[in-house]
Amino acid sequence: MPVLPLSRAPLLSAVVPVLVAHWPDAIPRLLFGRSFPAFQQLRCSPSPSCGSPLCLLQLLFTPVCGVRMWDMEPEERRRVSGSLGSSQKTADETSTPESPACNDSCSNPAHAGVRKEGMLMGELEALVQEMVTASSWWERHGLDWFILFLNFLALPLGFLCLRSQSTLVFVLGIIILGMVHHTFTVKGSHLASHGALSESKHWSRFWVLFFVEVCTSFTAEQATHGHVKLHHGYTNVVGLGDSSTWKVPILNRYVYMFFAPLMLPVITPLVALGLLRKEEPRIALRTLCLMSLGLFSHYWLLIKVSGFQSPGFALLCMLITRGLLALPYIHINIFQHIGLPMFSLDKKPPRIHMMSLGVLNLPRNPILDWTFGHSLISCHVEHHLFPRLSDNMCLKVKPVVSKFLQRNHLPYNEDSYLSRLWLFLSRYEELMVHAPPITDLVGLQ
Repeated sequence: MPVLPLSRAPLLSAVVPVLVAHWPDAIPRLLFGRSFPAFQQLRCSPSPSCGSPLCLLQLLFTPVCGVRMWDMEPEERRRVSGSLGSSQKTADETSTPESPACNDSCSNPAHAGVRKEGMLMGELEALVQEMVTASSWWERHGLDWFILFLNFLALPLGFLCLRSQSTLVFVLGIIILGMVHHTFTVKGSHLASHGALSESKHWSRFWVLFFVEVCTSFTAEQATHGHVKLHHGYTNVVGLGDSSTWKVPILNRYVYMFFAPLMLPVITPLVALGLLRKEEPRIALRTLCLMSLGLFSHYWLLIKVSGFQSPGFALLCMLITRGLLALPYIHINIFQHIGLPMFSLDKKPPRIHMMSLGVLNLPRNPILDWTFGHSLISCHVEHHLFPRLSDNMCLKVKPVVSKFLQRNHLPYNEDSYLSRLWLFLSRYEELMVHAPPITDLVGLQ
């Protein structure tokens, strides 16, 4: 992206010194934990000469977003990441890990096998990229935004239904608010954390903060680090992306599977507060403000719009709506990885093998497809192979991905919700308490 000299932007030249004089980097420090670089390094959007306020804001914040400040971790996590060694750095989620170098005279069959797997991933990426390029904006982003927009419109209806004296209408309000909440906190947060809602870095960052911190009451930095960096970078690698964060060995199978998830609305902000101790003060302050904004807004709307007289009743309603779909949320997070092959860090297979072996798709479900999104339900394999695709695009490329994996004799895991539920109930100790066995794919590491 070309550098924009200040001489080519008269409006920028006039406004920037005033901004700097009055607000010495307070806003970017609060939002991004970093001050502005030198103004000579300002980078422009594709239309730098428009001079509009939106373009100006993009110009101001591009140097901050351009270096991906929100992806940078605190010093403690940088030391942890460094301990993995330079040879084990997390691969970019949209790229294929490099295969070991092997020239034409190489006689090692293991190297040749890994090179072949890299070629397979490249071929699949080309097929998917061709479909993405041929798709319209509506297919890439529009349909998912339409679903989120309908949920925004449903919010007033849900709060107004809670004013009714009719039990049926009141229950309808609970269901509407519960569906909207989980659409924002699961579908919205998930797509935003992967940058699948917008092709703009600025807007992607905004939606991450809105859906993760305001709606979900969690910290965006920890969510991005744990899900995007570790879970996707090291899918089913023991100790990194093996979904072990969902395990609670002290609980028995029935408490964990059917009762503990109902407390998720209480546990989530408490866990976030504990994780904030690892963050820089500016980031912790921002997260606390946004979390408080989301929780207080929910409570205020129940009191002022829904007409609740009792604060305790309002808090109980918040707990019910925020935990309405907590059971399937916990279930799908363990069903789609735990019980599948796990790998060690030093012997993990190439990306296409790791994702085809360690990820499972569930059948389509109208309620879960709407609130959680296709990428978490019926297109989870596709999502792990191409995490920046939106839910609708994952559904569109699903036939291509499944046929490609099957044609190349690679696994394409699918199972029903009830089948996985029975598996976890019958083998709970093995899957959720004991350490998983390590799968060793000879010649593919």
